[in-house]
Amino acid sequence: MGKRKRRLMLVVMVVFLTCSVLQVEAFARAGFGRSSGYRSSRSYSSPARSYSSPYSRPARPNNTPYQQSNRGGIMGGLLGGLAGGVLGGMLFRGLGFGGAGGGGLLQIIIFAGIAYLGYKMFIKRKNEGGFANSGNMFNPTIVPPQTYQNDDPQVIEAGNELAVSMVDIRKMDASFDEARFSDQVMDMFFKIQGSWMNRDLTPVKVLLTDEMYRFLQEDVDTLLREKKVNHLENIAVRKVEIENAWQEMGQDNITALIYANLLDYTTDETTGAVIAGSKSDPIKFEEYWSFIRPVGNNPWRLTGIDQK
Repeated sequence: MGKRKRRLMLVVMVVFLTCSVLQVEAFARAGFGRSSGYRSSRSYSSPARSYSSPYSRPARPNNTPYQQSNRGGIMGGLLGGLAGGVLGGMLFRGLGFGGAGGGGLLQIIIFAGIAYLGYKMFIKRKNEGGFANSGNMFNPTIVPPQTYQNDDPQVIEAGNELAVSMVDIRKMDASFDEARFSDQVMDMFFKIQGSWMNRDLTPVKVLLTDEMYRFLQEDVDTLLREKKVNHLENIAVRKVEIENAWQEMGQDNITALIYANLLDYTTDETTGAVIAGSKSDPIKFEEYWSFIRPVGNNPWRLTGIDQK
């Protein structure tokens, strides 16, 4: 009877120690498994719903893996005890404590428990693998927001300041057309240059603002006083392009770029000798001509000339 008590106490001690070791080892593996890369896709976070705009950025997903605590509980202790019983039985047989009686039944129970443990572990791993592959149920693929493109010309023009200004001008003057305006600029360019060369701005005074007229008239007066004639010949306008437009204080304003080449030279009124420029070498130039008018279908007038 004393031998049976000692044997039982040794079995209990071995089972306890074995159970403790196995349980600590299980916790370490669970933590390591949850930190692997593919586990992070299981983290579930509902994305914030937002309306897409060209500047919106999708919210950064949460990369923290969803971890569950893996505690052994009663089943872990029971299975650990069964495994400990097997080890204890092997130990006792090695020490000569092999007993008779119910030892066979005990071993059958222990091996049955170990078989059940192996089956549960196999099923658990299989289920975890399938669950990991179905992670999209908890973390659906987020499609990047697509920028909505509106084909309405007026909406597209909203991002272009010049186009918006053109629309504003047409609201007050339905007959306004950019191509027709460019033709007007070319006509005014030739008329003003002709009057300048003749040193008489009277024919084009209606095409000039009062300030612009005074400015050009001062130069014409200088030519007359110094008895000089500025000749502009073989004028070829290569391009007239609207560069800027705006409305301000009830006025339409447009600046056009004029690209042209011509012969530009100055002669002495008395002798006819060339005192500046060349009669044979044409020059190219680019100038910004600015025009203004009251809003609506009103005539344009030149308000400024700037060299590019």
